[in-house]
Amino acid sequence: MNQSRLLLSLTAVFAGMTVLFLVLSFVYTPVLLVATALFGATTYALWFHATGKLQQQVYQQARTARRPPRQERGGFGAGPRQQWRGPRQDRRTQQRVRRPSRPNQSVVEAYRILGLDPGADAAAVKKAYRKRVKETHPDTERGSEEAFKRVTAAYERLSNR
Repeated sequence: MNQSRLLLSLTAVFAGMTVLFLVLSFVYTPVLLVATALFGATTYALWFHATGKLQQQVYQQARTARRPPRQERGGFGAGPRQQWRGPRQDRRTQQRVRRPSRPNQSVVEAYRILGLDPGADAAAVKKAYRKRVKETHPDTERGSEEAFKRVTAAYERLSNR
């Protein structure tokens, strides 16, 4: 509200200046008609904005504007993209990815692989697992992938109980 009052007062000041320059251009020199035209255009623009007509016109144009349909393009002008299909959209043609099977171990075997007595607590299981992983990891000199998988499976079996 205060902003429109300020704009309306500025519009009134510019309107007064326009009338003054118009009168002076007739009395003294017609060159002042250029300044009169500039002040008149400014007065009209301020009035158009202060009354809210500018806002209405902008909203009306935005509502009626038709945007061209958006083309899906790849990055850097790569052309239209193909519709992406998620991994589970077409189950008939998709082959199921199978994880490598881990040997099913009994709890007693899991304790034996980790080098523990049956009934050891969780802290002992964790400590033994870390020790055995350091020994059997494939990146070490004496490590093997199969032994590492057995140790990991044994730890998972004992930690999920």
